[in-house]
Amino acid sequence: METTTKKVAYSILELAIVAKGITIDQTLKNSIGLAQKAEDMGYRRLWLAEHHNMAHVASVATPILIGLIAANTQTIRVGSGGIMLPNHAPLIVAEQFGTLGRLYPNRIDLGLGRAPGTDQLTAQAIRRDRMQSVHNFGGEIAQIQQYFSKDNEWAQVRAVVAEGVDVPLYILGSSLDSAHLAAKMGLPYAFASHFATGLLLEALDIYRKEFQPSAYLDKPYTMAGVNVIAADTDEEAERNFTSVIRMFLGILTGKREPLQPPMEMTDELMMIQHNPAVRDMLKYSFVGRKEAVAKQLDKFLKDTGVDELMVVSNLHGHEDRIHSYQILSEIIKERNASV
Repeated sequence: METTTKKVAYSILELAIVAKGITIDQTLKNSIGLAQKAEDMGYRRLWLAEHHNMAHVASVATPILIGLIAANTQTIRVGSGGIMLPNHAPLIVAEQFGTLGRLYPNRIDLGLGRAPGTDQLTAQAIRRDRMQSVHNFGGEIAQIQQYFSKDNEWAQVRAVVAEGVDVPLYILGSSLDSAHLAAKMGLPYAFASHFATGLLLEALDIYRKEFQPSAYLDKPYTMAGVNVIAADTDEEAERNFTSVIRMFLGILTGKREPLQPPMEMTDELMMIQHNPAVRDMLKYSFVGRKEAVAKQLDKFLKDTGVDELMVVSNLHGHEDRIHSYQILSEIIKERNASV
C-alpha cells in the first residue's frame, strides 16, 4: 500500500446522468456546460462513460459526446472512461479515436474496459460474439495499439486516420485481472472504485509490483474513482446524497428510472445506506461541507497513493453539481499547494 503524500491530479467521470424532470437534450447541454466550468476550475480531464439501456444515463454514444465536448472547450483533455471494448471492433475504435485525435490534437484519451456497461441481454444485442472479445481483451488492446502505430502503414488492414496520432490508452477495471494486464502492458491504470470498492488496494498493489515499463509509460500511473457530494453545509450535502443512495438502490434492484430529486434523509434511506451491498458500493463516497470532504479525501489519498482522482458527482440539480465540483477543486488546489 502506498502512503506517501504527493500532489494529485483531479478529473471528472461524466455519465450524462438524466435527472427526473430534465430532458435528455438538456442533460447533454449540461454536460457541455460542466466541461467548460471544469476547464476553468483546473480539472485535468473529463471522461465519458459508456452505458446502455439505462433510463438515467445518456452517455451511450461516447465518441460523439467526446467530440462535442472537445469542440466546446479549449484545453481540458476529453476521453472515454471507458469504451467497453468487447462491444466494439478494435478497427472501428481506432478509426473513431484517430479521427478525434486529429481534430483535437493532444487532448483525446482512450480508456478501455472489459465490462459490458449494461445488462447481458443488451450486451448480446450490441455484439453477439462479445464473449470472444472478453477473453481476448489484451489482444484487442494490442490491435488498437498497432492501428495507431506508424509501422502499420504496410499492413493489409489499416486505420489510416489513426496512424501516428497521439491518443494515450488507459486500462480501466474493477478486478485484479485488469491490474495484472495494465502492469504487463505498461499502461496507466484506472480503478472503478466509485462503485467497485472491495479490491481497490489489492489491485493497486499488484499493478505497482508487476508494472513493466513500456514505450507508452516508464513508471506506474494510477487513477481511482470516488463519489463526491460537497455543499456549503453537511445537511445540504447529505440531502443531495439521498439521490445517489436511491440511484444505487435502483442499480441493485434493476429499477431503471431517472435520477430522483433529493429528499430529507429518512430512517428507511438510512437503512438502505447501511445495507451491506449498498454500503460496499458507496464506501468511497465523500459527503459533506468542504472541511469534511477534505479530511475524507486526504485519508483516501494517503491510503491509496493514487496519482489522479476521477471524481463522480451525481447530483439532481445541475447548479448543485457544479458547486460540488467547485468545492472539490478548491480542496485539491489547497492540498497540492501544501505538499
